[in-house]
Formats: sequence, C-alpha cells, structure tokens
Amino acid sequence: MDITSQNLRMLTTGFRGNFLAGLAAVSTMWGQFATEVPSTTSEELYPWLNQIPGMRKWIGDRQIKNVSADGYRLVNESWEDSVAVGRDAIQDDRYGVFSPLMTMLGDAAARQPDELVFATIPKGFTTNCFDGQFFFDTDHPVLDANGSVTSVSNTQAGAGPAWYLLDTTKALKPFIFQNRQKPIFVAKDNPDDESVWQRKEFQYGADSRNTAGFGFWQTAFGSKAALDPANFKAAFDAMSTFKKDYGAPLAITPNILLVSTANRSAGETIVRKANLAGGESNLDYKRVELVVAPWLG
Repeated sequence: MDITSQNLRMLTTGFRGNFLAGLAAVSTMWGQFATEVPSTTSEELYPWLNQIPGMRKWIGDRQIKNVSADGYRLVNESWEDSVAVGRDAIQDDRYGVFSPLMTMLGDAAARQPDELVFATIPKGFTTNCFDGQFFFDTDHPVLDANGSVTSVSNTQAGAGPAWYLLDTTKALKPFIFQNRQKPIFVAKDNPDDESVWQRKEFQYGADSRNTAGFGFWQTAFGSKAALDPANFKAAFDAMSTFKKDYGAPLAITPNILLVSTANRSAGETIVRKANLAGGESNLDYKRVELVVAPWLG
C-alpha cells in the first residue's frame, strides 16, 4: 500500500471498525452492582446522598429534608490504551495482521469499567462514603425514633477474603459508575506525524473518562469474616433491619452474594445446596443469587 493520506484514512476506518466490533462483543458485569450516572464535567457532586426519600402522612407543614451543601464528590479520571503499527508493515500490505489487535483494543476498553468498579468495591473498607465513614463500617450515624444518633454497622471483622451481600433492587445500586466519556478510537495517521518521522510507526488508541464510587451504604454489607452460614445469616438479618433516620424501615432485601473465586465453594455451599450435610433442608437455598466476579482479588 502506498503511504498516502487517503489510503491511511481508509486503513484507520477499517481499524476503527475492528475496534467497535471488539467493544460491542463484550458482556460486562458491573451494571449488576453499579448505577451508571452520566457526567458532563470534570467532577460531579452528590449532595442528596445523605437523604433517603420516603413518604409520610401529611400532617401540618411539609417536612423538608436538608441536602448537604458539601456532598459526596467524584472526580472523573482519564484512561488510555495505545498501540503502534509500523510503516513498513503498511507498505508491505501486512496491515491485516493488526486487525485482531484493534479488536482486542476495543475489548480492553469495554472491560475497563468492570476493572474499575470491582477494584472500587474492596476499597469500601478503607474509603469514606457520603456520611464521612468508610463505606463498610461499624459506625454509620443514623438517627433513632427520638432523633438521637446511633451507630449502625454494615461490616464484619475478619482476615479472610472479602465477600459482599448486596441489595441491587433499589433505584440507586450500591455502587456508582460515573461516565464522562465512553471509549473512542483515536489515531495518529498523518504521514507527517512525529512518530512516523522518528520511529516509522503510526499510532492508534482508545480514550475514555470515568470513575467509580459508592452509593447508599445501606444497600451493601462487606465482610472479611469466614463465609459460613452463621456469618451469612448475621449479615442478611442486619441488612433486613436497616432503617432510615427517625426509625422508618428501609425494606432492604439482599438479593446478591458477591464473592471472589476464593469464596466460590463457600458461597455455593450456602445458597446452591438444597440440603445440608445431615440431609435437612437448607433454609438459605436460593435466598440470594451467587455471583463470582473474577475481577475481585
């Protein structure tokens, strides 16, 4: 192929098609656990996370919930992946061997949100959420029926591989995927580009902008204790009794047990076996869906 601007534009069009095919072929997991929030600027503020809506009988004036002026903030991050194609390969009509590489570029760009969200989840043990406490913490402040501050826990201490009990049925899922820019295909395919002059290569890549964070802590329970029936029951029962400020039930219903491969067998024993070792019925059988996420460490 002659190295002309027209031929290079045609080549880029083909590579972009390979990229888009790779992008479209991926089935991601993050959407099960995180709500996608479109972003239009470098960061987004979530001042409303400190208030969970709930209807009440209208007596007297409306009770207006105060929205925090200094809310939970998520700053978008930039992501890239880049590859190079040698000028000699294009001249020798060997550019076709790079088509799978462009497909893989699209595949990797599509999987980046999975990597991001699942890397964010374990950080909940050490990262603050909207109430100033770690997302998984023993001391979330909640007002009781009398308006006094009480401490509520959504975690269990331990030293084992972490596992998570989640309620993903609410309008806002436990985690947030903030999307500023979906992956796009970019190219430096001008014959006069510096990379061609210096290294005899044309460069192609993918760009995106996004970040991940935490929603309502009440919809998640994180544990590093052993994944056994007793700890599972304690976590399930705790979530089921979570309340809003002033004592109104939240009606949290855990529906997913999220584990890494290290806890696969333990999770299967709890929710996928109809009978216990002694033959009696397993009351936790199919109580929640077991999801094994390879992205979790």
